[in-house]
Amino acid sequence: MIRTCDGLIGRQARSILIDPYANAFLPDPTSKKALSWAVDDLTDMKPGVAERKWEVDSLCYCIRLSYGYWKATGDAAAFDGEWAKAMRLVVATFRAQQRKNGTGPYHFQRKTEVPTDSLMLGGFGNPAVPVGMIYSMFRPSDDACTYSFYVPSNLFAVLTLRQLAEMSGKLRGDLPFAGNCKGLAHEVETALQQFARMKDASGEEFWAFEVDGYGNQLFMDDANIPGLLGLSYLGCCKREDGVYQKTRTRALSEKNPYFFKGTAAAGIGGPHEGLNMIWPMALIVQALTSDNDAEIRQCLQWLKTTHAGTGFMHESFDKDDPTKFTRAWFAWANSLFGELIVKLSEERPELLKSV
Repeated sequence: MIRTCDGLIGRQARSILIDPYANAFLPDPTSKKALSWAVDDLTDMKPGVAERKWEVDSLCYCIRLSYGYWKATGDAAAFDGEWAKAMRLVVATFRAQQRKNGTGPYHFQRKTEVPTDSLMLGGFGNPAVPVGMIYSMFRPSDDACTYSFYVPSNLFAVLTLRQLAEMSGKLRGDLPFAGNCKGLAHEVETALQQFARMKDASGEEFWAFEVDGYGNQLFMDDANIPGLLGLSYLGCCKREDGVYQKTRTRALSEKNPYFFKGTAAAGIGGPHEGLNMIWPMALIVQALTSDNDAEIRQCLQWLKTTHAGTGFMHESFDKDDPTKFTRAWFAWANSLFGELIVKLSEERPELLKSV
């Protein structure tokens, strides 16, 4: 297992060095084939890249894997010079996408009938004020952002930059780079506190989904991770944090335009697969972020009764008819489901047995 993770970390580092703006890569790093729908994309496509939709979370996850592996094993073999070079490129990319000195190098357009598959204004996306947050042109769902500061990914970046600072200092003795990571994390966090919170009618604060620094704020949630629901799962905040709890409650209500309640289940979906389609991933994350036995049991019951007899977690299913689903096999959701079951078997075995 150690050598497998070691190799995966190395592969991720090499992929970042190919192109930090890509969201998918090819098995052959010299191939120019790309994915069938990405062949004609108007962007700076590079060999080895399958698709080039810039998402802040893509780079955050590489740090998350490295940090989690190091903390679990103490093994430092994977964190060599190539990894360090890739991590420097991560931070340089984050800083470039703060866009303090113009639009930066990334642009993306696609010839498509799907508006969320392309970016406005020559491929640079909707305008935003460079307040210190990191521009994310696409969400984890691969849908284009409405406002250019995707709040969950910026919160994820704050967390992972601090993790990278710890690793760079302790494993490589690179204190100047560690300081660079901490400084950027502080800058993004300060901007988030100033621009990314909203207030309800009673004055209680909750996180926005996307903002632009001009004062425009969007509230919704999307089933993918990072989204607002999954912030405590990722470790961006404590589960009991008041702002998170207010946000979570709002996301799991009809105040979220992508929360759907039907005869089969009630849960979060997203624009990617359209209205009335609930994502098992969101039900899993709801359970993973809950301390309430009744809520967890309900999520498990919905997951158990909406796989349409396939035995697998799908990407999404119709809120009233689970036989209408997308993706017969969705690895991310199935992996998360396995994580949930292992967690419950350790922490709430009686609850798991009762479903």
